[in-house]
Amino acid sequence: MPLTSITNPAQLAALIRTWGSELGFQQLGITETHLEEEAVKLQSWLNQGMHGEMDYMHRHGSKRSHPEELVPGTVRVISVRMDYLPEEGINPITLLEQPEQAYVARYALGRDYHKLMRRRLQKLADRIAQETGPFGYRAFVDSAPVLEKPLARNAGLGWIGKHTNLINKDAGSWFFLGELMTDLPLPVDEPATEHCGTCTTCMDICPTQAIIAPFKLDARRCISYLTIELRDSIPEEFRNAIGNRIYGCDDCQLFCPWNKFAEPTAEGDFAPRHELDTASLIELFAWTEDEWLKKTAGSSIRRIGYECWLRNLAVALGNAPTTPLVIETLTTRRKAESELVREHVAWALLQHERPEQAKEN
Repeated sequence: MPLTSITNPAQLAALIRTWGSELGFQQLGITETHLEEEAVKLQSWLNQGMHGEMDYMHRHGSKRSHPEELVPGTVRVISVRMDYLPEEGINPITLLEQPEQAYVARYALGRDYHKLMRRRLQKLADRIAQETGPFGYRAFVDSAPVLEKPLARNAGLGWIGKHTNLINKDAGSWFFLGELMTDLPLPVDEPATEHCGTCTTCMDICPTQAIIAPFKLDARRCISYLTIELRDSIPEEFRNAIGNRIYGCDDCQLFCPWNKFAEPTAEGDFAPRHELDTASLIELFAWTEDEWLKKTAGSSIRRIGYECWLRNLAVALGNAPTTPLVIETLTTRRKAESELVREHVAWALLQHERPEQAKEN
């Protein structure tokens, strides 16, 4: 049944916002598919090699900046956000100041958000279809060549900050994004305007100085890239700066003034699992591969594999205070099967043999 025979586009858009809220999305906006300016910026960034080993960033040709090519027939993108900041017993900044503890990026403490949000988007599409009849759509949650942050900005969900994350003036930046590309001719929202002003907190606080200019990130220096995307040896120049961060990094968000408005999520699936928000480096380094597989089931952490998990922990243990237990713990994997793990364990042990020199580095 044609859309026009049921309701007008504005009424449908209002209903979609209501349904989105009922499904647990904190905000929903609608935008067109035009991303020409972002396409130029992306190509420049890629040409400079700042994507590192993330080869997928330059695949798919122009589809990343042309949603209508990715999903033929697309004329609108419904963009949604879902808050994920968990309620915690220990302040994350305090955790960073305890080098014997493990720091995991807040988004990865609970269940993997991809499936959860995709299911919600599917439910949203099903609800729309009940109103309009069959229509063209496809749901995405960080799962295809989609420029989700520019689309979200254009849909009014927030602006892209100097750290390249999306910021909402009422909710900060602790949220996931998802999209529903559709052929429905819905009215579009006003794009969000930028409100970073002269603030450079995120640039100043970055441990590896990965934000090389306002709104420009060199992923090759970013701790999230180094501990998650990179599968090879972590460059030694960044190892000390990684500190106790074993999966991702939140510093640019933790210290962003706009996040004073962020509220903890009500989503139970995003609550910390297996005490990852309070675990020690020694405890996690002792996990066997079977334990790791069991405890990371349904977690985004699973994507890096057990080998990189141990690699990251070895670096963090190299940065931990020198104690007999830390040295003993590292020594247990000195002859690990993985050459990658052995290399990082050897580096970590060297830090404890000459701690003063290591601190200077």
